[in-house]
Amino acid sequence: MIATLTSFSNRVFAVLGRLSMYRVVFLALVGLTAVALVVSVFGLVAPGPLELLATLAVLLLVSAATDAIAHRVLRLPLRLESALITSFILLFVLRPTLDPAALAGIALAGVVASASKYLLAWRGRHIFNPAAVGATVLTLFGAAVPALGASSWWVGTPVLAAPVILFGLAVLWRTEKVRVVALFLVVAVGVGVLRTAVQYQQAGITVAGADIVGPVIWASPFLFLGAFMLSEPLTLPPRRWQQLSVAALVGVLAGWPIDLGTVSLGQERALLIGNLLAFAFTFRTAARLTLTGRRHLTPTVQELTFRAKRPLRFDPGQFLELDVPHHRPDARGTRREFSIVSAPADAPEVRVAFRDAVTAGKAQSSYKKALAEVTEGSSLAVTGVWGDFLLPSSTTSPVLMVAAGIGVTPFVSQLRQGRLTDQDRDVVLVYVAAEASELVFRDEIEASGVPVIVFTRDEPDRLPPHWRWARGVRLDADGLLRVVPDIAMRHAYISGPPRLIADLAPALEKARSITTDAFSGY
Repeated sequence: MIATLTSFSNRVFAVLGRLSMYRVVFLALVGLTAVALVVSVFGLVAPGPLELLATLAVLLLVSAATDAIAHRVLRLPLRLESALITSFILLFVLRPTLDPAALAGIALAGVVASASKYLLAWRGRHIFNPAAVGATVLTLFGAAVPALGASSWWVGTPVLAAPVILFGLAVLWRTEKVRVVALFLVVAVGVGVLRTAVQYQQAGITVAGADIVGPVIWASPFLFLGAFMLSEPLTLPPRRWQQLSVAALVGVLAGWPIDLGTVSLGQERALLIGNLLAFAFTFRTAARLTLTGRRHLTPTVQELTFRAKRPLRFDPGQFLELDVPHHRPDARGTRREFSIVSAPADAPEVRVAFRDAVTAGKAQSSYKKALAEVTEGSSLAVTGVWGDFLLPSSTTSPVLMVAAGIGVTPFVSQLRQGRLTDQDRDVVLVYVAAEASELVFRDEIEASGVPVIVFTRDEPDRLPPHWRWARGVRLDADGLLRVVPDIAMRHAYISGPPRLIADLAPALEKARSITTDAFSGY
């Protein structure tokens, strides 16, 4: 069962991974807006089509204008896609209208949301969800001037529940936040049902539990809040247990809003408090790196060496997101995730590696072109460090590492850290590459002393004594079991393309545990 789920999940991720997570979010919101416009024509949702179009036009205009001003004043790169995403989220959170005063309030929310990306930020990452900031400010102003309006979360309606789930799943699969948002939904719905039951009881009304659960799930904004706002990567902490803690906190506060008099601690305010907890976890995971060196490790792989201006905290196996602003970014955007090659013990040096699209004979993305033009001495922002691709805390637990191509990078960090800190682990590395010439970090891996099984089309030259070439063995589930017969006693870690992970899932299911690190290219 686990193998089937792992295989299916990675095959879906392989398809969605062709686009940046921000592009997937944008397209999902566009699709949801199209559905909302259609059903609004038939009066199935609160706002009418003209109200939706007018509100969206105002939000797009003020968000783009605010970003353009920030670009000119602060000399920061334009982030049109980010402005569009914020505008579409606010469309579903605020109350669409044709009233001039209320449209002024919507414009205020749009300006505040866009400005918060620059004013409420820390080392390149958002402290708060921008749309939640804009909606909260409008609600506070609306309490004093009711004509300005307030947040309404009209998206919480049974008519839009199925589209929100469909488009939301695409977002969560791409951002790998399905489990995090699932916990949020369980907590929010559970607390919401309890709150509603208590309210009915206090009113002396007897209601069956099933009659409460349905409306809380289908007629509440929980689905939209989780899929499109809580999942935002720049406002989530690095570790999964931290993300789950934030999800649980937001779920409790969203499920049982606290009455603060003129306003309540509703959906967006609950998210802001969760953002504060996330920021406490991530305070030291954003930094700026200065490029100090660049070298080719193989004909198709480059390594970049940076020096961190401030300490960059990470665990071996985690990845960072590197922002390389450039004009006219393609569908993959201006940010990419890179597994960290260096070990924490190497600080302040930080190294990453990637496949060079040009020398690999593939189309080059706008990001890769921009990264190729970065010169030594240039400074780039790391928006955060994430990941749970971490070895067992007990060094006595046997481990199997399976790496495909550049997927070996997190293992290099782990093996190097173990060597520098005198750890003694029982590790077997299965290393897959198209050609023997593409085996990177051979010296680093050899220095660790772990046994390595190499899968390449041609036989590598001068393999170290504890390395062997898997001559004639095909790397599939059966082949993996042949070369690692004691897999059942090992914790399995696999880093590589999603399709390879899917193919090996039946064999990996026999391991004591499976931890995957899928990547979809750059």
